[in-house]
Amino acid sequence: MVEMMKVPDMGKIEGNEMPVTPVLERHYIPKDFRDRVAFAFVRFMRLFSDTFFARRYGHRAVVLETIAGVPGMVGGVLQHLRSLRRLEGDRGRIRILLDEAENERMHLMTFIHIAQPSRLERLLILLAQGGFFNFYFLLYMISRKTAHRLVGYLEEEAVHSYTEYLADVDKGTYADVPAPSIAIDYWKLAPDARLHDVIIAVRADEARHREVNHELADAVV
Repeated sequence: MVEMMKVPDMGKIEGNEMPVTPVLERHYIPKDFRDRVAFAFVRFMRLFSDTFFARRYGHRAVVLETIAGVPGMVGGVLQHLRSLRRLEGDRGRIRILLDEAENERMHLMTFIHIAQPSRLERLLILLAQGGFFNFYFLLYMISRKTAHRLVGYLEEEAVHSYTEYLADVDKGTYADVPAPSIAIDYWKLAPDARLHDVIIAVRADEARHREVNHELADAVV
């Protein structure tokens, strides 16, 4: 693994502007105790998801995207309250985090057209989302740095998972079905776009979220 290169200063990101397309497979090496805690937690979650879903990437995407939309919403709300409380600007972070939450929700809206969750997976969604919301809310209140670092590591894993999913689609393990119309409209894909194109678009989103959250973690003193 190589250390992640420096990404743009969050103070220079206005509104919903995002950094340019980043390198796909990139790992931020933990530098302190909080980083190591965040990384260990994400590795544990990866072990659980690998055990439960195996290589059923469509179902993995549906379940995990219901959780992935939580951090941006929680962070955006708490940053909003912090800005009000401190009577100061937010340097564009509220909009960035809320846009991240909406982007993750669109990932979910796309993949439910590709893999319908089972009853067990729907139950898992209820339990996991409720538990993770409360966990992340408390974590963000205690340590914004750790919270953003954790999301950065979650996004690293998301990029890796979508890369594996793409490889299996290209090998023919999974059918390269036509892209859902919602995905074509959202990412402005070609009318004849396929699942291959959707995965590439989603993976690029996750890579940008990774960059932003690692940079936000670095910005917290």
